[in-house]
Amino acid sequence: MIALIIGMLVSLIVTLVGTPMLIRLVHRLHYGQYIRQDGPKSHLVKRGTPTLGGVVINFAILLGWASSALYRYLHSGDVPSWSAILVLFAMMSMGVLGFIDDFAKVRKKQNEGLSVAGKFIGQFIFATVYAVLALLIPTKTGFPSAQAGISFIEKPFFSFDFAGRAVSIVLFVIWVNFLMAAWTNAVNLTDGLDGLAAGSSMIAFTGFGVIAFWESYHIKGGSHGGYSYAVSDPLDLTVIAICAAVACFGFLWYNSNPASIFMGDTGSLALGGLFAALSIATHTEFLAVILGGLYVMEAMSDVIQVGYFKMTHKRVFKMAPIHHHFELKGWTETKVVVRFWMIELIFVLLALTIFYGDWVTRSGLLFS
Repeated sequence: MIALIIGMLVSLIVTLVGTPMLIRLVHRLHYGQYIRQDGPKSHLVKRGTPTLGGVVINFAILLGWASSALYRYLHSGDVPSWSAILVLFAMMSMGVLGFIDDFAKVRKKQNEGLSVAGKFIGQFIFATVYAVLALLIPTKTGFPSAQAGISFIEKPFFSFDFAGRAVSIVLFVIWVNFLMAAWTNAVNLTDGLDGLAAGSSMIAFTGFGVIAFWESYHIKGGSHGGYSYAVSDPLDLTVIAICAAVACFGFLWYNSNPASIFMGDTGSLALGGLFAALSIATHTEFLAVILGGLYVMEAMSDVIQVGYFKMTHKRVFKMAPIHHHFELKGWTETKVVVRFWMIELIFVLLALTIFYGDWVTRSGLLFS
């Protein structure tokens, strides 16, 4: 618990101290955000707002976990787990891709950075490396960092081991690539209003922290009763998830409306990659659809809008993603953001209820 508190404090301090420093640096470099011209007209006043805030979020998470790991090593000789390092690799690699995209935007002085193909290639390379290493690298607890299957909660209901190990790895790599692409783009779409992505991510990663902590308390081979989870190093995953929530909380101080800085793709792609990696590491890939329900809602609204327009040349929403639809209906930006936070909180509470209900059912306590 002390290690968790240390990680939280370091992440909070890094964001609260580092963000204003980054704002001043970005101002001096004139690296401001360029606003899309076809968006809500009220957003045009945001032109020139400092971006690249995700740099602070990413390093706050990394340093928070590192300080926690250092304490555990000095206190009890506990070495960092490969599971945590791989999850952080997923976050930082997607963050690097986002940084390249953000840097291209500010250098070109426009709202378009990397091409779609460029982003896809980068995501494919990083996701593939993560997937292969997660299956092959041994861990402290003896359980793999990821399982070659698709899980709702912990146990796979579909496994990729039916056609030999080589085919299993290929299928798993495809699955991981899908998850990484889906969650990074979903979080990126959510990052359209001041504080929306930061606040909803704070709530979502808190949910992941609860799940990982529960799994660590009931890890297979432990002394606690009830159903036990065969998850690799869940305590490390708990620290990372809570550090992510705290980093988003600290960043929100400067990102709330009117925002003093935007996280940019550096932050949104990194948080999306972290969300995907945590779902894989905790074996909750499909439960994550509920846990990150707001992200799904934002992404699906964009898919529906584009698909319906191509078929009928008509629009379902006034504008996609859906947060812009409510803006154009007359809601203030703050009202949209707060209500969307509430929606994400409901999704997280629903996911945690399902997760706990699953544990109660498997442990046999429901019928005892």
